[in-house]
Amino acid sequence: MNPAPTVLLLGADGFIGRHIAFEFRNMGFRVRCSARRPRALAQMGFDTVAADLTSAETHTPKFWAPHVQGCAYVVNAAGILDGPDDAFQGVHILAPKALYAAMPKGCSALLVSTVGIDTADTDFAHYRRQGEAVADAFGVTILRPGLVLADTSYGGSSLARGLAALPLVTPVIGKGGQVFNPIHATDLAAIIMACLQNPPGPGAHEVGGPERVTLKDMLQALRARLGLRPVRVLHMPDTLARGFARVGDVMKFGPISSTALAQLRSGVDAQEADLMRHLPASAHPRGFTEFLNARPPGTQDLWQARLYMMKPALRLVLILLWLASGLLGLFLPSVHFLPLAPNSGLSDFVMIAMARIGGLVDLAIAAGLARGWRLRLLGWVQMAMIAGYTLSFTWLAPGLWLLPLGGLLKNLPLLVLIWLFLVLEEER
Repeated sequence: MNPAPTVLLLGADGFIGRHIAFEFRNMGFRVRCSARRPRALAQMGFDTVAADLTSAETHTPKFWAPHVQGCAYVVNAAGILDGPDDAFQGVHILAPKALYAAMPKGCSALLVSTVGIDTADTDFAHYRRQGEAVADAFGVTILRPGLVLADTSYGGSSLARGLAALPLVTPVIGKGGQVFNPIHATDLAAIIMACLQNPPGPGAHEVGGPERVTLKDMLQALRARLGLRPVRVLHMPDTLARGFARVGDVMKFGPISSTALAQLRSGVDAQEADLMRHLPASAHPRGFTEFLNARPPGTQDLWQARLYMMKPALRLVLILLWLASGLLGLFLPSVHFLPLAPNSGLSDFVMIAMARIGGLVDLAIAAGLARGWRLRLLGWVQMAMIAGYTLSFTWLAPGLWLLPLGGLLKNLPLLVLIWLFLVLEEER
């Protein structure tokens, strides 16, 4: 009995990559998953390759040769939306070029690219185009999906769910008439395999679903699927949307960004007709309404949709907390806080120094949160700071637990709030 063909999959830990990995495994293929941190994929039962595509070691064919040996297919679903130039070059150009050069004879390869990059003026589009040129030079099939949705979500698809689940309004840009033809991730995986087995030829091939919907109708359909009552549509002016996007860029709010805004403003209408004529009928994708209603929504769907927009709100609240705490620590006159710990055994000088140093640390935490710097690490730093404050003041002035408005007691829900912050930051 012949062993199952092996597929090497780059970007396997991404939203689209995971769906490709699982769908290919369901088809009977062996999937070798490459990711920067493949631990979760290994726990899911996949063969894994730890590969940081921004690292110089992955930019040589020597690195990829042992991993691509014996593979019948290669799929490159790796990509980044933002970052420094060297990261873009590594992920989109240098590492894929080295991989394609290392592929054995007869290995069929495909690049998962993106619709709309021909005219977009973003770093992402610029490097995607260069990545496509590299793929084309090696005879790699180039596939440009439109908006990809699935039973799970990540990034832009999570943003769509979050907007749909807002309690009072459903915001759209302008009139909300932008056109999308979403494709389900598992249908995309089936199309990818069909293209690997029977390549459609050179050039970039767009792929999307057969059903067109406007942005407004899509968000309202997502809301209805969650069982939520209709709410008023809020037509957001373009200038206001740009303002939110710029804030998202600065604070690294993920899909709330200029790149995401550009897609929402123009729509994502993949012209899939040419590719569909090449594919067998069994590989044709379902329409938006059909796959949206293919399974009932669960509690996790409703919770995720409602909690998603709480992520930026929670970070803003924590920034305000640490900013206020830091300013008070630096500038509050000592006469207002020294009487709170009259029997601490520490001198006034030491107490004042502790307050001022604590204020500086609090402001540093606020600045890190505002810039989106290593947010999971900052989550643990916040936990440690509040736990440290609580234990210190319990020792210095245990009576603070008995203050009428809460005192140290308020630190307990703050610890839970920061734990929620850590939970929401782990999206994969």
